[in-house]
Amino acid sequence: MHFTEEHDFFRQSFRDFLQKEAVPHIEKWEESGTIDKEIWKKMGEMGYFGISYPEKYGGLDLDIFYLVIYLEELQRVNSGGFAAAMWVHPYLAMTHVLAEGSDAIKERYLPASISGELMGCLCISEPFGGSDVSGMRTTAVLEGDHYIINGSKTFITNGVYSDYLVVAAKTDPAARSKGISMFIMDRDTPGISATKLDKLGWRASDTGEIAFDNVRIHKDQLLGEKGQGFGYLMQHLALERLIMAVNAHARSEWALEYTIQYMKDRQAFGTTIDKFQALRHKIADLAAEVEMCKTFNYETARKLGKKEYVVKEASMAKLVSTRVSDQVAYDCLQMLGGYGYMEEYPLARNLRDSRLGPIGGGTSEILREIIAKMVIDGKEYKPAT
Repeated sequence: MHFTEEHDFFRQSFRDFLQKEAVPHIEKWEESGTIDKEIWKKMGEMGYFGISYPEKYGGLDLDIFYLVIYLEELQRVNSGGFAAAMWVHPYLAMTHVLAEGSDAIKERYLPASISGELMGCLCISEPFGGSDVSGMRTTAVLEGDHYIINGSKTFITNGVYSDYLVVAAKTDPAARSKGISMFIMDRDTPGISATKLDKLGWRASDTGEIAFDNVRIHKDQLLGEKGQGFGYLMQHLALERLIMAVNAHARSEWALEYTIQYMKDRQAFGTTIDKFQALRHKIADLAAEVEMCKTFNYETARKLGKKEYVVKEASMAKLVSTRVSDQVAYDCLQMLGGYGYMEEYPLARNLRDSRLGPIGGGTSEILREIIAKMVIDGKEYKPAT
């Protein structure tokens, strides 16, 4: 229904690329918390960062199901951190550059981002803010032709080694959500410093806490209109949440595939354990839930690809898919018994990496309230104008 022969060819070629260029290095990247710059250039050379971007900037301008395939195949390498670094750059940072950047900003950053020469990050969350985006404390004060940025951000994927930052800051601290604006700045701008965070999972990615100490940037580095940042963030959150949902169902599919093969090989009490009814029925339940998540995620992707505003569907997709993914990770590890708890088996990492799903991109608690407002209170979220 959603995939053509061209899609299937893209899937196989990208899978082969990852097996050759990424998989041999995953263990090193997981241990060091640093992804070699070389893979960024190779990804760029193959056009993978430009899947959804206009040809005028070096992109391929392909339909949304190429993005779905891109996300699904990234999950198959069993490194949530590597996958995150590879999708946060084109679908969080670059998304704002394309949507809100001036022509000059687009020309400067997009071709180099698509080629893999530059890597970006998106800076929203703060140490004291969490899900309360409108309560952020980072400020941007206009002085003549420059903004002076002060404050801090945390939990930023690609936050340490990226080349540029897309930053949300308050240009009118008293106005809450209506006082937020978006900016772009280079990593080497004086006053920017970053500290790598030690995480439970996603260990290959450089998640960082970033400080802005009297960072001085030209007023032309404002993205879009002053005071419209909150609307821009909300506009793009549906895509981020759908991405997290697709990641979740893909991660679950991979875990089930691995576990089923293990069950076919593992013998106990004179037979392979895939013959035990208790285990078979557990797998059946998990597979059914994953398939339902995948089907709903694909339909939500189809709507988003048609430019429909899918805030409800994307919120539902992330809420349920990440919950199911956590359960799949837990139960699949259990199927391996003691071996599931060993680091040399891949399900231990899968369990850790999966746990971020219900947290990142809007916690499950926040998503439930958004959904409740829509289905109980009749609230209608509107696209940013």
